Amino acid sequence: APYKMEYPINRYTMETKRQLDVLDKHLAKNTYMVGEEYTIADIAIWSWYGQLALDKLYDKSFEFLDMASYPNVIRWAKVIAERPAVKRGRMVNKSWGPLEEQLWERHDASDFIHKTQDKLKREEEEK
Repeated sequence: APYKMEYPINRYTMETKRQLDVLDKHLAKNTYMVGEEYTIADIAIWSWYGQLALDKLYDKSFEFLDMASYPNVIRWAKVIAERPAVKRGRMVNKSWGPLEEQLWERHDASDFIHKTQDKLKREEEEK
């Protein structure tokens, strides 16, 4: 939009906060979305809400949405972010941030060891 529109910003902010509140209350009683077991539900939901809780999506969104008010969502997001498969998955097709966290293409499990952008850049410089 050519200018900030107050109504849609307020509407979608409040809807996001409502959903965060529902998640936070649910996660107060559960480690993961389906109890104590990490499932596809966590994978699907973490992709957006987890990144939001870790302040990795939008500039100043953590502050704007008062994410500190949702401690259970933050705990859940941090637990999932530390999973080895999640760490690897966040590297694939990533073209920003530290070079050692970027794996532009993945064809084999060994690519995480040998094909990150820092290693490819070093290889190119040595030629």
